[in-house]
Amino acid sequence: MSMAHNHDNMLPRGALMGAGALVLVALAVTSIARITGMTPAATPSVARAADGAAVVSSRQLRFSDRANGAVVITDVRTGLIAEHITPGSNSGFIRGIMRSFARDRRARDVGPDAPFTLTLWGDGQLSLTDHATGRSVELNSFGSTNRQSFVDLLTRPETRT
Repeated sequence: MSMAHNHDNMLPRGALMGAGALVLVALAVTSIARITGMTPAATPSVARAADGAAVVSSRQLRFSDRANGAVVITDVRTGLIAEHITPGSNSGFIRGIMRSFARDRRARDVGPDAPFTLTLWGDGQLSLTDHATGRSVELNSFGSTNRQSFVDLLTRPETRT
């Protein structure tokens, strides 16, 4: 009972050549973009700012973690507290967004002290921008309830404690 042993490729030669060509084209385009200094596509908030879009409201905020798990949000201009989020509160969306920004900052060796800019634009869009990393998030895409938690940060009165 002898079985024939076959060393033929399982994939057609044309498919392998096509896949290799695709990889080479992707590397070539990426290299050309890097070498020529082509800038990446702008984020919506950066594009709006460059076009002179109207800012309805804006606030620079600093987010600080506390040992008890709370997050304190401070208005950079006044130094007063804009929001104090306790563990287990209904502000999980703010915590989630800020955790992703914190991961990005840690990956880039950026400290937590640089402020974020929360901006409500004339077109109704709401963005949170981290100028320390260049990252911006459009908050409208997360639904009206989650968006509202950040809108509240623009209008909430500040406290001293």
